[in-house]
Amino acid sequence: MEALIIAVAGLLVVAAATAFAPKLRVAAPLILVVVGIAISLLPFVPDVHVEGEWILAGILPPLLYSASVSMPAMNFRREFNAIGGLSVVLVVLSSVVLGLFFAWIIPGLGIWWGIALGAIVSPTDAVATSIVKRVGISGRVVSVLEGESLLNDATALVLLRSAIAGTAATISFWGVLGNFAYSVAVAGVLGFAIGHLNLWVRSKVTDATVNTVISFTVPFLASIPAELLGASGLVAAVVAGLVTGHGAARRLSPQHRLSDSQNWRVVELVLEGAIFLLMGLELSAIVTDVQYRNDGVGPAVVVAFGALILTLVVRAAYIAPLLAGLRRRARRSAQFKPRLDVMQQRLDGTLALPEAGSAAADERQVELARRAALANRPAPANRPAPNPEQIERVKTRTRRAIADIDYLLAAPLGWREGGVLVWAGMRGAVTLAAAQTLPLTGTPDRSFLILVAFMVAAFSLLIQGGTLAWFVRWIKPAGPDVEAEKQERRRVLELLTTIENTIRDAHPVPLEEQTEVQTDTAADAAQDPEQPPAQRFADMKRVTIEIIEAQRTALLDARDDGTFDADILNNALDNLDADQISIELKGQPLGQ
Repeated sequence: MEALIIAVAGLLVVAAATAFAPKLRVAAPLILVVVGIAISLLPFVPDVHVEGEWILAGILPPLLYSASVSMPAMNFRREFNAIGGLSVVLVVLSSVVLGLFFAWIIPGLGIWWGIALGAIVSPTDAVATSIVKRVGISGRVVSVLEGESLLNDATALVLLRSAIAGTAATISFWGVLGNFAYSVAVAGVLGFAIGHLNLWVRSKVTDATVNTVISFTVPFLASIPAELLGASGLVAAVVAGLVTGHGAARRLSPQHRLSDSQNWRVVELVLEGAIFLLMGLELSAIVTDVQYRNDGVGPAVVVAFGALILTLVVRAAYIAPLLAGLRRRARRSAQFKPRLDVMQQRLDGTLALPEAGSAAADERQVELARRAALANRPAPANRPAPNPEQIERVKTRTRRAIADIDYLLAAPLGWREGGVLVWAGMRGAVTLAAAQTLPLTGTPDRSFLILVAFMVAAFSLLIQGGTLAWFVRWIKPAGPDVEAEKQERRRVLELLTTIENTIRDAHPVPLEEQTEVQTDTAADAAQDPEQPPAQRFADMKRVTIEIIEAQRTALLDARDDGTFDADILNNALDNLDADQISIELKGQPLGQ
Protein backbone atom coordinates (compact mmCIF):
# COMPACT_ATOMS: atom_id res chain seq x y z
CA MET A 1 0.00 0.00 0.00
CA GLU A 2 2.87 2.38 0.80
CA ALA A 3 4.39 1.88 -2.66
CA LEU A 4 0.99 2.55 -4.26
CA ILE A 5 0.59 5.80 -2.32
CA ILE A 6 4.08 6.93 -3.37
CA ALA A 7 3.34 6.09 -7.02
CA VAL A 8 0.06 8.04 -7.00
CA ALA A 9 1.71 10.99 -5.28
CA GLY A 10 4.51 10.90 -7.85
CA LEU A 11 2.02 10.99 -10.74
CA LEU A 12 0.28 13.99 -9.18
CA VAL A 13 3.60 15.80 -8.77
CA VAL A 14 4.53 15.11 -12.41
CA ALA A 15 1.13 16.34 -13.58
CA ALA A 16 1.31 19.48 -11.44
CA ALA A 17 4.85 20.32 -12.61
CA THR A 18 3.83 19.90 -16.24
CA ALA A 19 0.72 22.02 -15.78
CA PHE A 20 2.46 24.89 -13.97
CA ALA A 21 5.70 24.89 -16.00
CA PRO A 22 4.35 27.15 -18.81
CA LYS A 23 3.04 29.67 -16.26
CA LEU A 24 6.38 29.72 -14.43
CA ARG A 25 8.28 29.78 -17.74
CA VAL A 26 10.49 26.98 -16.51
CA ALA A 27 10.89 23.55 -18.09
CA ALA A 28 8.98 20.86 -16.19
CA PRO A 29 12.05 18.58 -15.73
CA LEU A 30 13.86 21.36 -13.89
CA ILE A 31 10.89 21.82 -11.55
CA LEU A 32 10.77 18.08 -10.89
CA VAL A 33 14.48 17.91 -10.04
CA VAL A 34 14.14 20.77 -7.56
CA VAL A 35 10.97 19.29 -6.03
CA GLY A 36 12.66 15.90 -5.72
CA ILE A 37 15.70 17.42 -4.00
CA ALA A 38 13.46 19.37 -1.58
CA ILE A 39 11.43 16.27 -0.70
CA SER A 40 14.54 14.11 -0.24
CA LEU A 41 15.90 16.54 2.37
CA LEU A 42 12.81 16.25 4.58
CA PRO A 43 13.68 14.26 7.74
CA PHE A 44 10.67 11.93 7.57
CA VAL A 45 11.21 10.91 3.93
CA PRO A 46 13.00 7.55 3.63
CA ASP A 47 15.98 7.08 1.35
CA VAL A 48 15.06 6.35 -2.25
CA HIS A 49 17.19 4.08 -4.41
CA VAL A 50 16.38 2.81 -7.90
CA GLU A 51 18.62 0.36 -9.70
CA GLY A 52 20.18 1.91 -12.78
CA GLU A 53 19.29 -1.13 -14.88
CA TRP A 54 15.60 -0.38 -14.36
CA ILE A 55 16.10 3.02 -15.95
CA LEU A 56 18.44 1.83 -18.70
CA ALA A 57 16.39 -1.22 -19.67
CA GLY A 58 12.87 -0.26 -18.60
CA ILE A 59 12.48 3.50 -19.08
CA LEU A 60 15.00 4.74 -21.64
CA PRO A 61 14.08 2.36 -24.53
CA PRO A 62 10.43 3.51 -24.71
CA LEU A 63 11.45 7.15 -24.21
CA LEU A 64 14.03 7.07 -27.01
CA TYR A 65 11.67 5.07 -29.21
CA SER A 66 8.92 7.65 -28.74
CA ALA A 67 11.30 10.51 -29.54
CA SER A 68 12.67 8.79 -32.64
CA VAL A 69 9.18 8.00 -33.97
CA SER A 70 8.29 11.68 -33.91
CA MET A 71 11.60 12.86 -35.41
CA PRO A 72 11.43 13.50 -39.17
CA ALA A 73 13.66 10.94 -40.87
CA MET A 74 14.44 13.53 -43.57
CA ASN A 75 16.00 15.91 -41.04
CA PHE A 76 17.87 13.05 -39.37
CA ARG A 77 19.39 12.08 -42.73
CA ARG A 78 20.35 15.64 -43.62
CA GLU A 79 22.04 16.28 -40.28
CA PHE A 80 23.56 12.83 -39.91
CA ASN A 81 27.15 14.09 -40.25
CA ALA A 82 26.69 16.51 -37.37
CA ILE A 83 24.59 14.07 -35.33
CA GLY A 84 27.06 11.23 -35.84
CA GLY A 85 30.00 13.40 -34.86
CA LEU A 86 28.32 14.69 -31.70
CA SER A 87 27.00 11.26 -30.76
CA VAL A 88 30.19 9.27 -31.30
CA VAL A 89 33.32 11.37 -31.73
CA LEU A 90 32.43 13.99 -29.12
CA VAL A 91 31.33 11.38 -26.57
CA VAL A 92 34.59 9.45 -26.97
CA LEU A 93 36.66 12.64 -26.86
CA SER A 94 34.81 13.92 -23.78
CA SER A 95 35.15 10.58 -22.03
CA VAL A 96 38.91 10.44 -22.54
CA VAL A 97 39.54 14.08 -21.55
CA LEU A 98 37.30 13.79 -18.51
CA GLY A 99 38.89 10.45 -17.67
CA LEU A 100 42.31 12.09 -17.51
CA PHE A 101 40.85 14.86 -15.35
CA PHE A 102 39.16 12.46 -12.93
CA ALA A 103 42.26 10.25 -12.70
CA TRP A 104 44.32 13.33 -11.85
CA ILE A 105 41.98 14.96 -9.31
CA ILE A 106 40.56 11.88 -7.53
CA PRO A 107 43.32 10.03 -5.61
CA GLY A 108 43.70 6.36 -6.44
CA LEU A 109 41.06 6.29 -9.20
CA GLY A 110 43.15 5.23 -12.18
CA ILE A 111 42.75 6.01 -15.88
CA TRP A 112 40.21 3.30 -16.75
CA TRP A 113 37.87 4.17 -13.89
CA GLY A 114 38.34 7.82 -14.85
CA ILE A 115 37.26 7.06 -18.42
CA ALA A 116 34.32 5.08 -17.06
CA LEU A 117 33.18 8.11 -15.04
CA GLY A 118 33.86 10.32 -18.08
CA ALA A 119 31.60 8.11 -20.20
CA ILE A 120 28.89 8.41 -17.55
CA VAL A 121 28.81 12.23 -17.63
CA SER A 122 29.39 12.62 -21.40
CA PRO A 123 25.92 11.99 -22.95
CA THR A 124 23.51 14.90 -23.21
CA ASP A 125 19.82 14.85 -22.31
CA ALA A 126 16.84 15.53 -24.56
CA VAL A 127 15.34 18.04 -22.13
CA ALA A 128 17.24 20.82 -23.93
CA THR A 129 15.16 20.26 -27.05
CA SER A 130 11.88 21.18 -25.37
CA ILE A 131 13.44 24.37 -23.96
CA VAL A 132 14.92 25.39 -27.32
CA LYS A 133 11.63 24.77 -29.11
CA ARG A 134 9.83 26.98 -26.62
CA VAL A 135 12.16 29.96 -27.05
CA GLY A 136 12.04 29.72 -30.84
CA ILE A 137 15.16 28.89 -32.83
CA SER A 138 16.23 27.48 -36.17
CA GLY A 139 14.83 24.03 -36.90
CA ARG A 140 18.33 22.80 -37.79
CA VAL A 141 19.55 23.37 -34.22
CA VAL A 142 16.55 21.45 -32.86
CA SER A 143 17.14 18.57 -35.29
CA VAL A 144 20.82 18.29 -34.33
CA LEU A 145 20.03 18.33 -30.60
CA GLU A 146 17.26 15.75 -31.01
CA GLY A 147 19.43 13.42 -33.06
CA GLU A 148 22.36 13.76 -30.68
CA SER A 149 20.25 12.91 -27.65
CA LEU A 150 18.92 9.80 -29.42
CA LEU A 151 22.30 8.22 -30.18
CA ASN A 152 24.91 9.47 -27.72
CA ASP A 153 23.49 7.42 -24.83
CA ALA A 154 24.39 4.20 -26.61
CA THR A 155 27.94 5.39 -27.34
CA ALA A 156 28.47 6.34 -23.71
CA LEU A 157 27.13 3.04 -22.37
CA VAL A 158 29.24 0.94 -24.74
CA LEU A 159 32.30 2.96 -23.76
CA LEU A 160 31.39 2.57 -20.07
CA ARG A 161 31.27 -1.22 -20.39
CA SER A 162 34.56 -1.25 -22.28
CA ALA A 163 36.26 0.96 -19.67
CA ILE A 164 35.07 -1.27 -16.83
CA ALA A 165 36.46 -4.27 -18.71
CA GLY A 166 39.69 -2.31 -19.19
CA THR A 167 40.09 -2.01 -15.41
CA ALA A 168 40.69 -5.73 -15.36
CA ALA A 169 43.19 -5.40 -18.24
CA THR A 170 41.06 -7.71 -20.38
CA ILE A 171 40.50 -5.40 -23.33
CA SER A 172 42.63 -3.38 -25.76
CA PHE A 173 41.96 -0.30 -27.87
CA TRP A 174 41.09 -2.46 -30.85
CA GLY A 175 38.88 -4.54 -28.61
CA VAL A 176 36.98 -1.39 -27.58
CA LEU A 177 36.64 -0.33 -31.24
CA GLY A 178 35.49 -3.78 -32.32
CA ASN A 179 33.03 -3.98 -29.44
CA PHE A 180 31.56 -0.62 -30.39
CA ALA A 181 31.24 -1.52 -34.08
CA TYR A 182 29.61 -4.85 -33.22
CA SER A 183 27.23 -3.24 -30.74
CA VAL A 184 26.01 -0.61 -33.18
CA ALA A 185 25.85 -2.88 -36.25
CA VAL A 186 23.88 -5.66 -34.56
CA ALA A 187 21.56 -3.17 -32.88
CA GLY A 188 20.97 -1.36 -36.19
CA VAL A 189 20.05 -4.57 -38.00
CA LEU A 190 17.74 -5.69 -35.20
CA GLY A 191 16.08 -2.28 -34.93
CA PHE A 192 15.56 -2.12 -38.70
CA ALA A 193 14.00 -5.59 -38.77
CA ILE A 194 11.77 -4.98 -35.75
CA GLY A 195 10.63 -1.63 -37.15
CA HIS A 196 9.50 -3.17 -40.44
CA LEU A 197 7.96 -6.19 -38.68
CA ASN A 198 6.10 -3.80 -36.39
CA LEU A 199 4.60 -1.93 -39.36
CA TRP A 200 3.64 -5.15 -41.13
CA VAL A 201 1.91 -6.69 -38.10
CA ARG A 202 0.11 -3.53 -37.07
CA SER A 203 -1.11 -2.85 -40.61
CA LYS A 204 -3.08 -6.12 -40.30
CA VAL A 205 -4.72 -5.15 -36.98
CA THR A 206 -8.00 -3.26 -37.26
CA ASP A 207 -8.56 -2.33 -33.61
CA ALA A 208 -6.74 0.93 -32.76
CA THR A 209 -6.49 0.06 -29.06
CA VAL A 210 -4.90 -3.33 -29.75
CA ASN A 211 -2.61 -1.62 -32.23
CA THR A 212 -1.38 0.82 -29.58
CA VAL A 213 -0.83 -1.99 -27.07
CA ILE A 214 1.37 -3.74 -29.63
CA SER A 215 3.29 -0.49 -30.17
CA PHE A 216 4.13 -0.38 -26.45
CA THR A 217 6.10 -3.63 -26.86
CA VAL A 218 8.15 -2.52 -29.87
CA PRO A 219 11.02 -0.73 -28.03
CA PHE A 220 11.47 -3.78 -25.79
CA LEU A 221 11.22 -6.23 -28.70
CA ALA A 222 14.12 -4.32 -30.22
CA SER A 223 16.21 -3.59 -27.11
CA ILE A 224 16.00 -6.90 -25.19
CA PRO A 225 17.33 -9.17 -27.99
CA ALA A 226 20.04 -6.61 -28.72
CA GLU A 227 21.18 -6.61 -25.09
CA LEU A 228 21.13 -10.43 -24.98
CA LEU A 229 23.42 -10.44 -28.02
CA GLY A 230 25.78 -7.96 -26.38
CA ALA A 231 24.69 -5.05 -28.57
CA SER A 232 23.12 -1.70 -27.69
CA GLY A 233 19.45 -1.96 -26.82
CA LEU A 234 19.07 1.81 -27.00
CA VAL A 235 20.36 1.99 -30.59
CA ALA A 236 17.99 -0.84 -31.54
CA ALA A 237 15.04 1.03 -30.01
CA VAL A 238 16.01 4.25 -31.80
CA VAL A 239 16.37 2.57 -35.20
CA ALA A 240 13.04 0.77 -34.74
CA GLY A 241 11.45 4.13 -33.91
CA LEU A 242 12.93 5.86 -36.96
CA VAL A 243 11.70 3.09 -39.26
CA THR A 244 8.25 3.14 -37.66
CA GLY A 245 7.95 6.90 -37.78
CA HIS A 246 8.95 7.04 -41.45
CA GLY A 247 6.63 4.26 -42.60
CA ALA A 248 3.60 4.72 -40.33
CA ALA A 249 1.89 7.34 -42.51
CA ARG A 250 1.85 4.95 -45.48
CA ARG A 251 1.17 1.69 -43.63
CA LEU A 252 -1.10 2.55 -40.68
CA SER A 253 -4.56 4.10 -40.64
CA PRO A 254 -5.19 7.61 -39.29
CA GLN A 255 -7.07 6.16 -36.30
CA HIS A 256 -4.06 4.02 -35.38
CA ARG A 257 -1.63 6.91 -35.70
CA LEU A 258 -3.84 9.22 -33.63
CA SER A 259 -4.23 6.58 -30.91
CA ASP A 260 -0.47 6.03 -30.91
CA SER A 261 0.27 9.72 -30.65
CA GLN A 262 -2.10 10.34 -27.74
CA ASN A 263 -1.12 7.30 -25.71
CA TRP A 264 2.61 7.63 -26.27
CA ARG A 265 2.40 11.27 -25.23
CA VAL A 266 1.02 10.13 -21.87
CA VAL A 267 3.69 7.43 -21.51
CA GLU A 268 6.42 9.92 -22.37
CA LEU A 269 5.13 12.45 -19.84
CA VAL A 270 4.98 9.89 -17.02
CA LEU A 271 8.32 8.19 -17.69
CA GLU A 272 10.27 11.40 -18.30
CA GLY A 273 8.74 13.02 -15.22
CA ALA A 274 9.49 9.96 -13.12
CA ILE A 275 13.16 10.00 -14.12
CA PHE A 276 13.73 13.62 -13.14
CA LEU A 277 11.72 13.30 -9.95
CA LEU A 278 13.76 10.24 -8.97
CA MET A 279 16.96 12.15 -9.67
CA GLY A 280 16.03 14.62 -6.97
CA LEU A 281 14.68 12.03 -4.55
CA GLU A 282 17.88 9.98 -4.60
CA LEU A 283 20.03 12.91 -3.50
CA SER A 284 19.57 12.34 0.23
CA ALA A 285 20.66 8.69 0.16
CA ILE A 286 23.70 9.44 -1.99
CA VAL A 287 24.82 12.37 0.18
CA THR A 288 24.39 10.37 3.38
CA ASP A 289 26.49 7.51 2.03
CA VAL A 290 29.28 9.86 0.92
CA GLN A 291 29.30 11.71 4.25
CA TYR A 292 29.59 8.39 6.06
CA ARG A 293 32.55 7.19 3.97
CA ASN A 294 34.37 10.45 3.13
CA ASP A 295 35.10 13.93 4.43
CA GLY A 296 31.75 15.37 3.27
CA VAL A 297 30.30 16.44 -0.05
CA GLY A 298 32.65 19.40 -0.56
CA PRO A 299 35.23 17.50 -2.65
CA ALA A 300 32.43 16.04 -4.82
CA VAL A 301 31.07 19.55 -5.48
CA VAL A 302 34.52 20.77 -6.56
CA VAL A 303 35.08 17.77 -8.84
CA ALA A 304 31.59 18.08 -10.34
CA PHE A 305 31.97 21.79 -11.12
CA GLY A 306 35.37 21.17 -12.68
CA ALA A 307 33.94 18.33 -14.78
CA LEU A 308 30.98 20.45 -15.92
CA ILE A 309 33.25 23.30 -17.04
CA LEU A 310 35.51 20.83 -18.83
CA THR A 311 32.57 19.25 -20.69
CA LEU A 312 31.56 22.68 -21.98
CA VAL A 313 35.12 23.50 -23.05
CA VAL A 314 35.51 20.18 -24.89
CA ARG A 315 32.09 20.58 -26.50
CA ALA A 316 32.92 24.10 -27.69
CA ALA A 317 36.32 22.95 -29.00
CA TYR A 318 34.61 20.20 -31.04
CA ILE A 319 31.63 22.18 -32.32
CA ALA A 320 33.78 25.05 -33.67
CA PRO A 321 35.51 22.94 -36.37
CA LEU A 322 32.28 20.99 -36.93
CA LEU A 323 30.50 24.21 -37.91
CA ALA A 324 33.41 25.20 -40.14
CA GLY A 325 33.09 21.86 -41.93
CA LEU A 326 29.35 22.33 -42.36
CA ARG A 327 29.92 25.78 -43.85
CA ARG A 328 32.46 24.36 -46.33
CA ARG A 329 29.94 21.70 -47.28
CA ALA A 330 27.27 24.35 -47.85
CA ARG A 331 29.63 26.40 -50.05
CA ARG A 332 30.52 23.37 -52.18
CA SER A 333 26.85 22.50 -52.49
CA ALA A 334 26.00 26.03 -53.58
CA GLN A 335 28.65 25.84 -56.32
CA PHE A 336 27.27 22.50 -57.51
CA LYS A 337 23.59 23.49 -57.43
CA PRO A 338 23.44 25.22 -60.88
CA ARG A 339 24.50 21.97 -62.54
CA LEU A 340 21.79 20.10 -60.68
CA ASP A 341 19.21 22.71 -61.72
CA VAL A 342 20.17 22.25 -65.38
CA MET A 343 20.01 18.47 -64.97
CA GLN A 344 16.57 18.67 -63.42
CA GLN A 345 15.29 20.93 -66.20
CA ARG A 346 16.53 18.49 -68.82
CA LEU A 347 15.03 15.51 -67.01
CA ASP A 348 11.71 17.34 -66.72
CA GLY A 349 11.81 18.22 -70.41
CA THR A 350 11.84 21.98 -69.87
CA LEU A 351 15.43 22.32 -71.17
CA ALA A 352 16.25 20.36 -74.31
CA LEU A 353 19.60 18.78 -75.08
CA PRO A 354 21.68 20.36 -77.86
CA GLU A 355 20.55 19.32 -81.34
CA ALA A 356 22.67 16.78 -83.17
CA GLY A 357 25.23 18.38 -85.44
CA SER A 358 25.14 21.73 -83.68
CA ALA A 359 28.23 23.40 -82.22
CA ALA A 360 26.87 22.91 -78.71
CA ALA A 361 26.33 19.20 -79.36
CA ASP A 362 29.87 18.83 -80.73
CA GLU A 363 31.29 20.57 -77.66
CA ARG A 364 29.23 18.32 -75.39
CA GLN A 365 30.46 15.19 -77.18
CA VAL A 366 34.09 16.36 -76.91
CA GLU A 367 33.63 16.98 -73.18
CA LEU A 368 32.11 13.50 -72.67
CA ALA A 369 34.99 11.93 -74.61
CA ARG A 370 37.54 13.88 -72.52
CA ARG A 371 35.96 12.68 -69.26
CA ALA A 372 35.86 9.10 -70.56
CA ALA A 373 39.56 9.27 -71.48
CA LEU A 374 40.46 10.56 -68.02
CA ALA A 375 38.45 7.72 -66.47
CA ASN A 376 40.10 5.19 -68.85
CA ARG A 377 36.82 3.98 -70.31
CA PRO A 378 35.24 4.12 -73.82
CA ALA A 379 33.51 7.31 -74.90
CA PRO A 380 29.74 7.12 -74.37
CA ALA A 381 28.84 7.70 -78.04
CA ASN A 382 26.87 4.48 -78.40
CA ARG A 383 25.58 4.25 -74.87
CA PRO A 384 22.06 2.73 -74.83
CA ALA A 385 19.23 5.03 -73.86
CA PRO A 386 18.17 4.72 -70.21
CA ASN A 387 14.84 3.07 -69.47
CA PRO A 388 11.98 5.01 -67.80
CA GLU A 389 12.72 3.49 -64.36
CA GLN A 390 16.33 4.67 -64.50
CA ILE A 391 15.24 8.13 -65.55
CA GLU A 392 12.75 8.29 -62.69
CA ARG A 393 15.42 7.25 -60.18
CA VAL A 394 17.74 9.95 -61.45
CA LYS A 395 14.91 12.49 -61.24
CA THR A 396 14.23 11.51 -57.63
CA ARG A 397 17.90 11.73 -56.63
CA THR A 398 18.26 15.08 -58.37
CA ARG A 399 15.17 16.51 -56.63
CA ARG A 400 16.43 15.31 -53.25
CA ALA A 401 19.92 16.68 -53.83
CA ILE A 402 18.51 20.10 -54.79
CA ALA A 403 16.16 20.09 -51.79
CA ASP A 404 19.04 19.16 -49.47
CA ILE A 405 21.15 22.03 -50.80
CA ASP A 406 18.27 24.47 -50.40
CA TYR A 407 17.87 23.25 -46.82
CA LEU A 408 21.56 23.81 -46.03
CA LEU A 409 21.60 27.26 -47.59
CA ALA A 410 18.31 28.43 -46.08
CA ALA A 411 19.42 28.04 -42.44
CA PRO A 412 23.23 28.09 -42.12
CA LEU A 413 24.70 27.27 -38.73
CA GLY A 414 26.88 30.19 -37.63
CA TRP A 415 28.68 30.91 -34.39
CA ARG A 416 25.47 32.03 -32.69
CA GLU A 417 23.77 28.71 -33.43
CA GLY A 418 26.98 26.99 -32.37
CA GLY A 419 26.81 28.80 -29.04
CA VAL A 420 23.31 27.42 -28.50
CA LEU A 421 24.51 23.91 -29.38
CA VAL A 422 27.27 24.22 -26.78
CA TRP A 423 25.12 25.61 -23.95
CA ALA A 424 22.22 23.26 -24.68
CA GLY A 425 24.42 20.20 -24.11
CA MET A 426 22.91 19.35 -20.72
CA ARG A 427 23.47 16.18 -18.76
CA GLY A 428 20.48 14.42 -17.24
CA ALA A 429 18.82 11.15 -16.38
CA VAL A 430 21.12 8.89 -18.41
CA THR A 431 24.11 10.10 -16.41
CA LEU A 432 22.58 9.14 -13.08
CA ALA A 433 21.24 5.82 -14.38
CA ALA A 434 24.59 4.88 -15.89
CA ALA A 435 26.41 5.80 -12.66
CA GLN A 436 24.32 3.33 -10.72
CA THR A 437 25.41 0.50 -13.03
CA LEU A 438 28.97 0.75 -11.67
CA PRO A 439 29.87 -2.63 -10.10
CA LEU A 440 29.18 -2.94 -6.38
CA THR A 441 32.50 -4.70 -5.90
CA GLY A 442 35.73 -3.41 -7.34
CA THR A 443 34.65 0.18 -7.97
CA PRO A 444 36.87 2.54 -5.96
CA ASP A 445 34.72 4.78 -3.74
CA ARG A 446 31.55 3.98 -5.67
CA SER A 447 29.28 6.33 -3.68
CA PHE A 448 31.60 9.27 -4.29
CA LEU A 449 31.63 8.61 -8.05
CA ILE A 450 27.83 8.37 -8.13
CA LEU A 451 27.54 11.65 -6.23
CA VAL A 452 29.92 13.35 -8.67
CA ALA A 453 27.86 12.08 -11.61
CA PHE A 454 24.63 13.20 -9.92
CA MET A 455 25.97 16.68 -9.23
CA VAL A 456 27.26 17.10 -12.79
CA ALA A 457 23.78 16.22 -14.07
CA ALA A 458 21.97 18.36 -11.49
CA PHE A 459 24.24 21.39 -11.95
CA SER A 460 23.97 21.06 -15.70
CA LEU A 461 20.18 20.92 -15.66
CA LEU A 462 19.77 23.74 -13.17
CA ILE A 463 22.49 26.08 -14.47
CA GLN A 464 22.37 25.45 -18.22
CA GLY A 465 18.71 24.55 -18.36
CA GLY A 466 17.67 27.39 -16.10
CA THR A 467 19.55 29.96 -18.18
CA LEU A 468 19.13 28.50 -21.69
CA ALA A 469 16.15 30.70 -22.59
CA TRP A 470 18.03 33.79 -21.38
CA PHE A 471 21.17 32.66 -23.21
CA VAL A 472 19.25 32.29 -26.49
CA ARG A 473 17.77 35.77 -26.13
CA TRP A 474 21.23 37.17 -25.36
CA ILE A 475 23.17 35.50 -28.17
CA LYS A 476 20.34 36.07 -30.69
CA PRO A 477 20.72 33.12 -33.06
CA ALA A 478 18.68 32.94 -36.26
CA GLY A 479 15.08 32.05 -35.55
CA PRO A 480 12.48 30.52 -37.83
CA ASP A 481 12.02 32.38 -41.14
CA VAL A 482 8.39 33.46 -40.80
CA GLU A 483 8.06 34.67 -44.39
CA ALA A 484 9.59 31.47 -45.77
CA GLU A 485 7.21 29.41 -43.64
CA LYS A 486 4.24 31.35 -45.03
CA GLN A 487 5.42 30.68 -48.57
CA GLU A 488 5.86 26.99 -47.75
CA ARG A 489 2.33 26.78 -46.37
CA ARG A 490 0.97 28.48 -49.49
CA ARG A 491 2.82 25.99 -51.70
CA VAL A 492 1.48 23.07 -49.69
CA LEU A 493 -2.06 24.50 -49.90
CA GLU A 494 -1.72 24.97 -53.66
CA LEU A 495 -0.59 21.35 -54.03
CA LEU A 496 -3.54 20.08 -51.97
CA THR A 497 -6.02 22.31 -53.83
CA THR A 498 -4.77 21.15 -57.22
CA ILE A 499 -5.18 17.49 -56.24
CA GLU A 500 -8.65 18.14 -54.84
CA ASN A 501 -9.83 19.99 -57.96
CA THR A 502 -8.45 17.28 -60.25
CA ILE A 503 -10.32 14.50 -58.44
CA ARG A 504 -13.54 16.48 -58.11
CA ASP A 505 -13.51 17.24 -61.84
CA ALA A 506 -13.29 13.51 -62.53
CA HIS A 507 -16.46 12.69 -60.55
CA PRO A 508 -20.06 13.58 -61.43
CA VAL A 509 -21.03 14.47 -57.85
CA PRO A 510 -21.75 18.23 -57.65
CA LEU A 511 -19.06 20.28 -55.91
CA GLU A 512 -21.33 21.77 -53.29
CA GLU A 513 -22.51 18.32 -52.26
CA GLN A 514 -18.97 16.89 -52.08
CA THR A 515 -17.80 19.60 -49.75
CA GLU A 516 -20.73 19.35 -47.37
CA VAL A 517 -20.68 15.74 -46.29
CA GLN A 518 -20.85 16.78 -42.66
CA THR A 519 -24.05 18.89 -43.15
CA ASP A 520 -25.93 16.69 -45.61
CA THR A 521 -29.56 16.15 -44.55
CA ALA A 522 -32.55 14.23 -45.80
CA ALA A 523 -33.83 17.35 -47.54
CA ASP A 524 -30.56 17.73 -49.44
CA ALA A 525 -30.59 14.08 -50.43
CA ALA A 526 -34.11 14.41 -51.83
CA GLN A 527 -32.82 16.83 -54.50
CA ASP A 528 -31.69 13.89 -56.65
CA PRO A 529 -34.62 11.47 -57.02
CA GLU A 530 -32.67 9.30 -59.49
CA GLN A 531 -30.17 8.15 -56.84
CA PRO A 532 -30.97 6.65 -53.40
CA PRO A 533 -29.97 9.12 -50.66
CA ALA A 534 -27.87 6.53 -48.82
CA GLN A 535 -25.93 5.68 -51.97
CA ARG A 536 -25.44 9.34 -52.78
CA PHE A 537 -24.09 9.98 -49.28
CA ALA A 538 -21.75 7.00 -49.54
CA ASP A 539 -20.44 8.25 -52.88
CA MET A 540 -19.69 11.66 -51.42
CA LYS A 541 -17.80 10.06 -48.53
CA ARG A 542 -15.87 7.87 -50.94
CA VAL A 543 -14.88 10.83 -53.12
CA THR A 544 -13.81 12.91 -50.12
CA ILE A 545 -11.69 10.10 -48.68
CA GLU A 546 -10.18 9.49 -52.11
CA ILE A 547 -9.15 13.15 -52.21
CA ILE A 548 -7.60 12.95 -48.74
CA GLU A 549 -5.66 9.79 -49.57
CA ALA A 550 -4.34 11.30 -52.80
CA GLN A 551 -3.31 14.45 -50.93
CA ARG A 552 -1.57 12.36 -48.25
CA THR A 553 0.34 10.40 -50.90
CA ALA A 554 1.49 13.63 -52.54
CA LEU A 555 2.65 15.04 -49.19
CA LEU A 556 4.54 11.84 -48.34
CA ASP A 557 6.25 11.89 -51.74
CA ALA A 558 7.21 15.51 -51.08
CA ARG A 559 8.47 14.49 -47.63
CA ASP A 560 10.69 11.78 -49.12
CA ASP A 561 12.06 14.26 -51.66
CA GLY A 562 12.59 16.91 -48.99
CA THR A 563 10.60 19.45 -50.98
CA PHE A 564 8.89 21.10 -48.00
CA ASP A 565 9.74 21.85 -44.39
CA ALA A 566 9.26 18.77 -42.20
CA ASP A 567 7.21 20.53 -39.50
CA ILE A 568 4.85 22.10 -42.06
CA LEU A 569 4.38 18.74 -43.77
CA ASN A 570 3.68 17.01 -40.45
CA ASN A 571 1.09 19.65 -39.59
CA ALA A 572 -0.61 19.20 -42.98
CA LEU A 573 -0.57 15.40 -42.57
CA ASP A 574 -2.12 15.72 -39.09
CA ASN A 575 -4.90 17.89 -40.52
CA LEU A 576 -5.62 15.32 -43.24
CA ASP A 577 -5.74 12.55 -40.63
CA ALA A 578 -8.22 14.56 -38.54
CA ASP A 579 -10.41 15.22 -41.59
CA GLN A 580 -10.42 11.56 -42.61
CA ILE A 581 -11.26 10.34 -39.11
CA SER A 582 -14.10 12.86 -38.86
CA ILE A 583 -15.56 11.79 -42.19
CA GLU A 584 -15.22 8.06 -41.57
CA LEU A 585 -17.02 8.38 -38.22
CA LYS A 586 -20.07 10.02 -39.77
CA GLY A 587 -23.10 7.83 -40.25
CA GLN A 588 -26.05 8.29 -42.57
CA PRO A 589 -27.59 11.78 -42.91
CA LEU A 590 -30.53 12.62 -40.65
CA GLY A 591 -33.88 11.36 -41.87
CA GLN A 592 -32.58 8.41 -43.87
